Amino acid sequence: MIDMHSHILHGVDDGPAKLEESISLLKQAVSEGITGIISTSHAYHPQFDVKKEVVIKQVQSLNALAKDLNLPIQIYTGQELRLKDNTASEIISDAALTLAGSKYVLLELPSQGIPAYTIQIIQDLLNQNKIPIIAHPERNKAIAEKPSRLARLITHGALAQVTAGSLAGHFGRSIQKTALQLVDAHLVHVYGSDVHNSSTRPFLYNKGLDYLDKQKRHELTDILLENNSRIITNQDFILLEPEELEKQNWWKIFS
Repeated sequence: MIDMHSHILHGVDDGPAKLEESISLLKQAVSEGITGIISTSHAYHPQFDVKKEVVIKQVQSLNALAKDLNLPIQIYTGQELRLKDNTASEIISDAALTLAGSKYVLLELPSQGIPAYTIQIIQDLLNQNKIPIIAHPERNKAIAEKPSRLARLITHGALAQVTAGSLAGHFGRSIQKTALQLVDAHLVHVYGSDVHNSSTRPFLYNKGLDYLDKQKRHELTDILLENNSRIITNQDFILLEPEELEKQNWWKIFS
């Protein structure tokens, strides 16, 4: 399995403080059955701006350590890019990292809303054959209040990622409910842990999958995990056809 959203580099953002903690997270990932993990440190965030070169260097070091420790896991480069008006140009100019060197880009909206220029950035990226993935939309206040706002971004060509901890109930029942609604509405396409540490922001990777299984969302779970793998191979995602969405009357979920 692939985890496409993680904060495992030490001493750079709000992830692990020390190298030993990074190694501990890798061991936990292996115990959860994760074989590949994309490191997505914060960039262009008000508090954290981890540069591309730092990510590349640390990922190389972690891969070497994982090999020395016989950990069956591969770490890939990436960044979680806080949305700004110049985000598209940073990606297009190769100043920022895509996910595992693919065409997919992980974008983080401000927690309270959706900037007016978001759709323009989506279009600019698509015009350069880059595909934006909106990180954890279920935790965005504006989307939680009116999920059709995410549907609008998806209509314009963006994709979205749901977080394991949200489905596992780690952030509360309200966010858990919103996360499941977005899954049911086919408004999220990939699944990530967004792990930061072992205590307050753990993996919960399998716990989130177990919740989906208990809710009998087996087919949707398979699609999320398959799309995770398709990032690594830079393939197009499995996307449900619009007529299937219409059959499910997905817009009524949020009425």
